[in-house]
Amino acid sequence: MKGTSQRARDVVLRAFDPVASAAGKDGTKLASELFAVVDGLDRSGSLSRALTDPSRPADHKAKLVQQLFASFDERVRSVVADFARARWSEEPDLAESIEDAGSLALLAHSEAEGTLQQVEEELFRVERELMAHRSLLTALGDRSTEAAHRVALLRDVMGAKVSPTTLALLERKVAAPRSTRLLSAVRELVQVAAQRRERLVARVTAAVELSAEQRTRLAGLLKEAYGHEIQVNVAVDPEVLGGIKVQVGSEVVDGTIVSRLADARRRLVG
Repeated sequence: MKGTSQRARDVVLRAFDPVASAAGKDGTKLASELFAVVDGLDRSGSLSRALTDPSRPADHKAKLVQQLFASFDERVRSVVADFARARWSEEPDLAESIEDAGSLALLAHSEAEGTLQQVEEELFRVERELMAHRSLLTALGDRSTEAAHRVALLRDVMGAKVSPTTLALLERKVAAPRSTRLLSAVRELVQVAAQRRERLVARVTAAVELSAEQRTRLAGLLKEAYGHEIQVNVAVDPEVLGGIKVQVGSEVVDGTIVSRLADARRRLVG
């Protein structure tokens, strides 16, 4: 998403955040209606063009939103109207940003219920499972297959393993994929959930599971290094042989034996 669209998205989402947080149990309803707006835009190119046309007055576009979605919750109509008033670099950016508002509403609902950490951890486990089972990742991300079939597969495989909020977030990424691949979309959800808990995410790969004491110690060291609370998500990979690899954002610290052997081989060949 380019600069103009990114700024528009961020401004509207910041204003919508307290509304979503105050919605409580209504969060799932707001999310459902926001996703319905996205589906409407995806089905109607003329509507999407009308709401992103820079030559149309912003208030006219906002009025069109109020008319077309008159049966929807006022809070949904209000945020969609705010999106319509904004300027967009690319037409698809509007639908993508409204999709993000729907995800925000679900996460705010989870936060109100006190289950946000659980949702974040479940999303991380799903990410690891998709990485471990590439055939499942391919099937869920296959855009040549009907969305209903992909969602049915997701529910069959993941439905009993995750909470309703986590499942709802995943269903949107499977049913209505946008420009982002499924695995990247799940990773983005993990990051957004962590940010909502005001934490950075450290992705740790180790040869064996870390104890609670080791996780706490590592989180403390990372907090000192980054000056911020850190959510430590650990994936076990026996192939690393020993040590750990830690990734925070784009920064990677690799202390595994495999990494050191590979580095030694590079120096010998060089």
